[in-house]
Amino acid sequence: MVAIKKFTIILMLLLAICIAGLAQSSAAQEIPSDYQEVMKIVSKQGDYKASVLKVNIPRNDLHMTIAGYSVPTPCGFGGWFAMTKGDDGADVVMGDLVLTQEEVNPVMSALLDHGLEVTALHNHFFWEEPRVFFMHIHGHGKAVELANQLKPAVDLIGHSKPTSSGASSTAPKQSTLDTEKIAKIVGNAGEQTGPVYKITIGRDDLDVKEMGAKINARMGLNTWAAFVGTNDDAAVAGDIAMLESEVQPTLKALRSHGLDVVAIHHHMINSSPVVIFLHYWGRGPADKLATAFKAALDQLGKGKQ
Repeated sequence: MVAIKKFTIILMLLLAICIAGLAQSSAAQEIPSDYQEVMKIVSKQGDYKASVLKVNIPRNDLHMTIAGYSVPTPCGFGGWFAMTKGDDGADVVMGDLVLTQEEVNPVMSALLDHGLEVTALHNHFFWEEPRVFFMHIHGHGKAVELANQLKPAVDLIGHSKPTSSGASSTAPKQSTLDTEKIAKIVGNAGEQTGPVYKITIGRDDLDVKEMGAKINARMGLNTWAAFVGTNDDAAVAGDIAMLESEVQPTLKALRSHGLDVVAIHHHMINSSPVVIFLHYWGRGPADKLATAFKAALDQLGKGKQ
């Protein structure tokens, strides 16, 4: 009897193991074929749960420290994108890519050039080394097509050597800018403060209110560009106030003219309409920088909400 009971127990255990194995096999087969193709295209692994394919893009290539304390990748440095079916059968893709500062703008251009949207760019940490930023993305279409749109950007991740924060800086040269030429290109005059020529443009086309108070340029609802340097070697830094519908065209205008986007975020909450702010930086001949800023300005006011 004891031998029979032992045999029965062993048989039951073997059966349970087989059932578990079959269940795992069945779960793997439940991944839709188009999602399996997505993972092949981007050469990344993922999982399928709750009708969502989530593909991981962890930054295992980076040795991250925060305030000198070594931290593993799962401590906030695991990038990803996810897909799920919408009501029309097409897929929605959203994601959060972890990028070194050298990767941000090449990846952004790859996304924009292939029809995807960049919806946020920000930091998650202070004192991290190397510096990393988090880029949120969005797209809509067929899964395999979205994968092909994503692939050029995904392929850029992990191939740029982070720059040491201890790199030597270049002192700015005495400013000798042709400010009249810059103003003519931009279509707006600015103000000179020491070596900096700054052009500030309000969004008078928008009726933005917060708690009933009208928000104007002096309250921070403005777009600006600050130029410094010489005509041949200048730098520009600035901020652009955009409606949600203006974000993607403005990003494309800046990137196509060689300016780097360094942040996309809110400055206000509880305001109507919603205004998004974008910060940028560039270096080169002053007239080219002014032309790039003008190209971004030309995207504003076209699609008022």
